[in-house]
Amino acid sequence: MTQAPNVHDAEPIPDAARAEVERLLRTGDLFRYTAPKDAPVTLLERDFAAMMGTSYALAVSSCSAALFLSLKALGLPRGARVLIPGFTFAAVPSSVVHADCVPVLCEVGEDYRIDIADFEARLDGVEAVIVSHMRGHTSDMDRVMALCDAHGVPVIEDAAHSLGTMWRGRRIGTIGRAGCFSFQSYKMVNAGEGGILITDDADLVARAVIMSGAYEHNWAKHMDGPDPSLDAAFARWQNRLPLYNLRLSNLSAAIIRAQLPEIAARVRAGRANHDHVAARLETSPHLSVPAPLDGEDRAPDSIQFNLVGLSETETRDFADAAAARGVKVQVFGLSTDNARAFWNWGFLPGGAPDLPRTRRMLMRACDVRLPARLTRAECDAVADILLDAVAAVTGARRAYGT
Repeated sequence: MTQAPNVHDAEPIPDAARAEVERLLRTGDLFRYTAPKDAPVTLLERDFAAMMGTSYALAVSSCSAALFLSLKALGLPRGARVLIPGFTFAAVPSSVVHADCVPVLCEVGEDYRIDIADFEARLDGVEAVIVSHMRGHTSDMDRVMALCDAHGVPVIEDAAHSLGTMWRGRRIGTIGRAGCFSFQSYKMVNAGEGGILITDDADLVARAVIMSGAYEHNWAKHMDGPDPSLDAAFARWQNRLPLYNLRLSNLSAAIIRAQLPEIAARVRAGRANHDHVAARLETSPHLSVPAPLDGEDRAPDSIQFNLVGLSETETRDFADAAAARGVKVQVFGLSTDNARAFWNWGFLPGGAPDLPRTRRMLMRACDVRLPARLTRAECDAVADILLDAVAAVTGARRAYGT
């Protein structure tokens, strides 16, 4: 039997982080506002904004915190309707609820991307949109932005899975009013927890900085040279906004910042691994990997595929067969508590909506981790196991004449 590789470990922390982490531990300087300037969190924000080509970045405790602060910084009224895809992680509608808004879900197609016709039909009465590039799959951002601009609706990008992804020459996360990224362990950059918000909007970032926990005049430590627009925005909102205290620590920032130079190589390796395994899986008539959209250059660290022609029982048998061979397959819809199946979001105001197309997709959509660090031989081992598992299930069907 093929030996399964370890796909569960997160990306390793580079040695470059060690000296700064040890310095912080010796000094105890873990709070981002202790130093008058150039704290590790501040340096991370400057480096990340420069890397992404945006004016501002705000590092916070998680991508969920970044989404929440983005919504609050838009100044939406209580009860505002926020349109999100029906296929996303539960943290996204949770951030909407946390911001005193109401999630409105739209259909998602078999390629895991927003159904544009359904999206357009639900835009009336919506006051903001969060586009989740779920598992790194980018929706048609040209059409999304055109529709939202026509309706005067701001767009926030949930780019938790999309650091390094490009859409027609533009970096994902820089297309909407704000972009939010994750540094949770199973992302391209691993800090255990952490997130960052990027934007070119001085007023939005000033509001987000204050609400993130920049009490008194600590917002001044976010200034990197003269910036009249930002200075005016901070003065405008000083003492007028609540403090939610969602700050990132210097220790986490040091771990994240040391990995920024690794991102380009991880993106290349992750894309090569994904495309190699995808080509292998496509040799089975029962496994279908949705192709990228025209102009989409992904940065994957996992692979998603749809099962073709399998019953629900066979789908469960396939997942069990792969697990027995050492590869965990998550079928998004076949779990009573999967946080990516919208009908499990019991906190939604009014309950789960009827999204039949998204539900059908989730009942046969599979997810397998495929870290950028895997070798070609390890990628082949994953593909072999998945192909063996589906052959075993469909072969049993043929053998019994069903």
